Amino acid sequence: MQRDLYTSGNGFIVDGKKFLSQGKLIDIRPHTRFAYFPPHSHNYIEVLYVVQGQLTTIVNGTERISMSDGDILFLNQHASHEILPANEKDISVNFIILPEFFRYPVSMMDKENILMDFILSSLSDSDPLSNYIYVQAKDILSVENLIENMIWTLIDKNASSNTILQISMGLLFLNLSRYAEKINRNTPASSDSSLLFFILNYIEHHYQDGSLQDIAGHCGYPTYHISRLLKKSTGLNFKELLQKRKLQQAVYLLEHTILSIELILERIGYENSSYFYRKFRAQYGCSPNEYRDRHSLIR
Repeated sequence: MQRDLYTSGNGFIVDGKKFLSQGKLIDIRPHTRFAYFPPHSHNYIEVLYVVQGQLTTIVNGTERISMSDGDILFLNQHASHEILPANEKDISVNFIILPEFFRYPVSMMDKENILMDFILSSLSDSDPLSNYIYVQAKDILSVENLIENMIWTLIDKNASSNTILQISMGLLFLNLSRYAEKINRNTPASSDSSLLFFILNYIEHHYQDGSLQDIAGHCGYPTYHISRLLKKSTGLNFKELLQKRKLQQAVYLLEHTILSIELILERIGYENSSYFYRKFRAQYGCSPNEYRDRHSLIR
């Protein structure tokens, strides 16, 4: 294999400039079949999508991921991987995406979300629990449609392509947040990373009244294992994450509704108003009413 086709440096870091024309933030390439691609990393975010057949990649030297039809693998810039030879009927594509591309898709998220925060950190941080996101999406029609729409948009290259691509990526992230139980499932890292996505998804949907004991019953792990995993991966314990999610939802309601503070407290599951006011000010540097005056989208 000719390395100079992929990299300009001494180490095997695939250079996005080799594939992206000036000013372009995203492009697509068909995956090369029949050839072994040795361990490498990228100076961009790579997304592998299996259109048909199989594709096997080994991430970080040890984690073997066998992908099939509809599967998606996001690799951040800090992940290293190698790809085993594909056969004649195996068809995959590689999305080459610069980090700047994600600014607009992220802005589409109309509220903060700890699950989405972690998904995005997995695509950017050098030391998350997992520096890749693997989704078995064959049975998720909305995700498959969005990926295939992005492929055809990149092939078509019309004047509105960039807008369509960024909106499609934003919608893809929103859909991934709905299917957290499918992220990093059946991978070598699944025992912890898949569990983490499951827990964060639980918090997203049960922030009003969720408990550590309840999530332990749902996922079949002891509370101490969940607590240790959350602290290691997010820096926060279960109670702190629940608190963060409540405050995120309070901010969303302050910005998008005219609900009274008392009704917002009820909606997010707070019974102690003085505790809420104290935590809100500590997090946002102002009272809820002051926040609404500054940021309300309803005028």
